[in-house]
Amino acid sequence: MRAARIRRFGQASVITIDDLPRPEPGAGELLVRVKAAGVGHWDALIREGKVQGEPLPLILGSELSGMAEAIGAGVSGFKTGDEVYGATNEQFTGAYSEFALASATKMAAKPKTLKLHRGCFRSSSCRHGLADALRLCPGDCRADRAHPRCCRQRWRVRRTVGQQVGLHVIATSGSADFGYVRGLGAERVVDYKKERFEDFVTEVDVVLDTVGGETQLRSLRVRKPGGILVSVVSPVPEEVAQDRYAVRTAYFYVDVTTERLNTIAELSDSGKLVADVGTVLPLEKARMAHEMLDGARINAARSC
Repeated sequence: MRAARIRRFGQASVITIDDLPRPEPGAGELLVRVKAAGVGHWDALIREGKVQGEPLPLILGSELSGMAEAIGAGVSGFKTGDEVYGATNEQFTGAYSEFALASATKMAAKPKTLKLHRGCFRSSSCRHGLADALRLCPGDCRADRAHPRCCRQRWRVRRTVGQQVGLHVIATSGSADFGYVRGLGAERVVDYKKERFEDFVTEVDVVLDTVGGETQLRSLRVRKPGGILVSVVSPVPEEVAQDRYAVRTAYFYVDVTTERLNTIAELSDSGKLVADVGTVLPLEKARMAHEMLDGARINAARSC
C-alpha cells in the first residue's frame, strides 16, 4: 500500500510517498480502506516535531473516512464494508495511507448525507471545544445571567457549531467573503485586511484560539474579567493570563469518541451542520497539501 510518511521532522518537503505492507488490525482496532483524510494544523505540528508522539518514521494524518476493511478482536458495532469516519489513535497519526488502523472507540458510522470525501472534517474538535471544554449549551447562563456574547471563529465549520451551542458569533474575513461568512451564521464580520479585531470586540466571554502566538495574546485583551480563552495551539502562560488580563484559560486537543462522532453525524444528517471541504488532492499530493496548509497558517496569523 502507499502511504505519506516522514523520516525526519521539518517542512512539507520531508513528506515522501512510500510502499508499505498492509497492516492487520489488532484487538480493538479497525482496518479502514481510506477514501479521504483531513489535513489540518495538528498534522503540521506533528510534521514539525512540535508534538510528542510516535517515533520516526511515521505516517501523518489522523482524521479519516472510508470503509471498514477488517475488524479486530473485541470490536462490536462494526462490520466489514461499513462506511465509517473518525480518528486513528491517541497519537493522531496513520491516516495518510491507502489502509489505516484506527481505534474502534474513535470511529463511528459516517453521516448518511455526506459523501466519503466530506466525512473527515474537524467537527468533533469544534463541538468538544465549544460545548464540552467550555461547558456551554443552548440556554447556558453564566454569573452575569447572560448568554456568551461572541466567539471569534476562524474555521468555517466552527461558526455553525457555535450556533448549535447558543453562541453569538463574530468572525474575521476579507470583505469579498462577508456574504458567505454571514450565511454561515456570523452576526458580525470584521475585515481583517483593514481592521484589528481588538479595536471592535471587547468585554466578551469566550475565545477559541486556533492561531497562537501574538494573536493569542491579542485575543486575551478582548476577554471580560472571568472570561475564558481555550487554545488548541499552545497553553497561555499563567502569569500572563492571570496577572495581566484576569481571564481563565485552557489548552486541549480533541478527545474523539464514538459517542461524539454519532452526535456530529446527527447534526450533519439533520442539516444543522454543513461540511465545507476546500481542495481535494490525491495521496500523492500530500506534500502539496501541507504546503497549502503552511501558507494558510501564515495567512491566518497575519490576518489577525
